[in-house]
Amino acid sequence: MLKRQKIYRRQKACKFCVDKIDYVDFKDVKRLRNFITDRGKIVPRRISGNCAIHQRQLTIAIKRGRSIALLPFAAELP
Repeated sequence: MLKRQKIYRRQKACKFCVDKIDYVDFKDVKRLRNFITDRGKIVPRRISGNCAIHQRQLTIAIKRGRSIALLPFAAELP
């Protein structure tokens, strides 16, 4: 019989914790664009590797950035 080996993946580190950022600022557009897909969706926590606290702050910051037109709501049309 073949035994299946378990695949162990290293857990991604939260980029905000690594940089020691306490508060996610909505005006930091350059950093926030890394957490938005090309369609304009917010990247989920399991993919981005953020901790729960920073993911919640990130979501609020992206929504605030969208409301004052710093970030796009949807994908740009060609």
